[in-house]
Amino acid sequence: MEITFALPDEDATDRLGGWLARHMRGGETLLLDGPIGAGKSHLARALIRARLGRMEEVPSPTFTLVQVYEADVEIWHADLYRLTHPDEVLELGLDDAFGHAICLVEWPDRLGQALPERAVRVALRAAGEGRVAVVSGALPWMDALAREFG
Repeated sequence: MEITFALPDEDATDRLGGWLARHMRGGETLLLDGPIGAGKSHLARALIRARLGRMEEVPSPTFTLVQVYEADVEIWHADLYRLTHPDEVLELGLDDAFGHAICLVEWPDRLGQALPERAVRVALRAAGEGRVAVVSGALPWMDALAREFG
C-alpha cells in the first residue's frame, strides 16, 4: 500500500508524528527517507515526544548514530548518514532492536540487507513551504493512516 499526502507546515508533521506514536508497536520500524532538510528528524522528534507524553530534548543522532528513549516500549532513533558499510549496522545493535523496539531509521539505504521485514517507508520531500510524504508498507495500521491523512 502507498499513500501520498501533503504536510503543509510543521504542525501537520507534528500531527503525523503524534498519530504514528499512538499506532506503532514494538517490533515496527519507520524508514525515514529524503534529502537533508526534508523533515526526517522533525517527524522522528514529533513521534518520540508524543510517545513519551512530554516535551523532551530530542537531539538528532547524527553524531551519536543512535539515541534510545524509554517509553512503554523502547524507541530507537538512528541516523545512518555517516555509516560507510551495512555491516556497521550490526555494531549498533539495530538488528536486535528491530525485533522489540519502535525503530526510526534515517538514511535507511545504509541498511543494505539488514532491512527489517516489518517496516514502513516514509519518503519526505519539500513542496513549497511544506512537504509531501509518501508512505508505503504493509502494517496493520496503514488503512487507518490512509483514512486519516490520504
